[in-house]
Amino acid sequence: MTESKKQITRAEVEKNPSQTWDLSQIFKTDDDWEAAFKLSEEKAQAVAKLSDTVKDAGSLLTAVKAVLDLFRLVEKVYVYASMKSDQDTSNNKYAAFDARVAGLAAKSDSASSFLTPAIIAFSPEQLASFYKDAPELEDYHHLIDTFAKKRDHTLPPAEEKLLASAGDVFSSSSQTFSTLNDSDLKYGDVVDENGDTVQLTQGLYSTMLESSDRKIRQTAFTTLYAAYGTYKNTFASTLYGQMKADNFLASAHHFKSAREAATFRSDIPETVFESLVASTDAHLALLHRYVALRKKLLGVSELHTYDLYTPITGDVDFPVDFEGAKAIALEALKPLGDKYLAGLQREFDERWIDVPENAGKRSGAYSGGAYDTNPYVLLNWQDTLDNIFTLVHESGHSQHSLLTRSNQPYQYGDYPIFLAEIASTTNEMLLTDYLLKTQTDPKIKAYVLNHYLDGFKGTVFRQTQFAEFEDWMHKQAQAGVALTADALSKFYGDLNKKFYGDALTFDPQIALEWARIPHFYYDYYVYQYATGESAATTLSQGIIDDPEKNVPLYLGYLSAGSSDYPLNVIKKAGVDMEKTDYLDKAFAVFENRLDEFEKLMSK
Repeated sequence: MTESKKQITRAEVEKNPSQTWDLSQIFKTDDDWEAAFKLSEEKAQAVAKLSDTVKDAGSLLTAVKAVLDLFRLVEKVYVYASMKSDQDTSNNKYAAFDARVAGLAAKSDSASSFLTPAIIAFSPEQLASFYKDAPELEDYHHLIDTFAKKRDHTLPPAEEKLLASAGDVFSSSSQTFSTLNDSDLKYGDVVDENGDTVQLTQGLYSTMLESSDRKIRQTAFTTLYAAYGTYKNTFASTLYGQMKADNFLASAHHFKSAREAATFRSDIPETVFESLVASTDAHLALLHRYVALRKKLLGVSELHTYDLYTPITGDVDFPVDFEGAKAIALEALKPLGDKYLAGLQREFDERWIDVPENAGKRSGAYSGGAYDTNPYVLLNWQDTLDNIFTLVHESGHSQHSLLTRSNQPYQYGDYPIFLAEIASTTNEMLLTDYLLKTQTDPKIKAYVLNHYLDGFKGTVFRQTQFAEFEDWMHKQAQAGVALTADALSKFYGDLNKKFYGDALTFDPQIALEWARIPHFYYDYYVYQYATGESAATTLSQGIIDDPEKNVPLYLGYLSAGSSDYPLNVIKKAGVDMEKTDYLDKAFAVFENRLDEFEKLMSK
């Protein structure tokens, strides 16, 4: 047995700066961050003093500008602290920075909590007259409309201030989960394909599940869930706490449910969520068919959960180090035009990406930033095809942010989550199309088709499964039913059986999967992955079929930010998400590619 290999440290990673993000472009030094933090506190105090001053058009304009100015700085302070912490969650200094920013955000929310009640106190007629009295208010018209529509769900100023000041209390379950999951939870050692004993990590786990060696997959699976099983009651407690917090805030603001509150905040009808769940359930036969095909092609008498991610086409010669991945991304996204590619090249050249995995680094991947920062990307890079898709996915978010911030003022310089996942997934669809068109080797083409089918399984079917589970948790908690580890595992296990069908042998460990999903702390986030993939199918096909017509429409969507309601923004790009056509088309594409894959594998 060889000596156990440990993860590289952050200090070792930073010996190669080209592989790290450059956060000094936000603040050159920690002292500069401290100065900005102090200034943010002063701005929050100044904003709080405006609480009782909003009486007319001029004072409303003053308050709106002051609140936006506060949050513009707070967001910049937050991004630096959170990313410094995320690159090494065991670094106590930056963990403290991150905790301080959480408190600052709560203070800022509290200080500015008067604004919504102040706006809704004016009648629609009064607000209409204000735009004439203070023409500069017109720059904030849509923003003020979004505040005004909250009339029925806004409490008196003192009560809103009290709730806002408790923001870090309501987020404590999520913070505890993150600390336990990313820093404190340790997994056992496993043997990799080289025969080396290595410490299992979240990033390595994903890679090992793709291994062609079944024993490696099984060991990674059982080792990971053994760790979660040890702390299942703690994870159940944090998750139950999050559900209660979501439900409390929804009830306090006169919503019938947390789901109604979440979709209202995003300006999305609940019917979009309901249609997704109903349509996906109606198409589960496609997933069952794919799972049965996987079992057949792997040639196993029993298909287990740890067999769901390994390529069923065998190993292929597809070298994909990070430099190669960047080159593929630039080629695959060429249909989006020169303007888009110029932004992508900046992302690669100007150190917006933190590439390698290191000890203590936050797991997974994300794109993040603020209006006055670069749209950074965190990766935990592994040399796999899946990681190329992760790169173009997160780059989709970053380029969306870049185009929005380049074309919109601060008040409209962000976009809702609902629109975010469409941009990232369109990139994935374009990459899939590029690979299928350029790869002539049947083995590689089959590999790409397999990857697409697995991706759709993970993004549409799996995220809708998560959405159903999250919806159930909120409803149970709202009804006063305790969410124990056993109750969570029972429902999740049964739901997993429904989604994957009889061809998949049930592994008891998968019933614990709820314990490791961070998105369950994000209050109805996951369903938007599934709607995003489905909408991206329509958009990407339009870009491929008629780029001259559809690329300008698509770039218009990427540049719109929050200057209009999300369904209006995406409708202008060519997708009406209040209808089910886009869902039907997505499942039709999945079925067509499943047909193509079956034919290819039968030769």
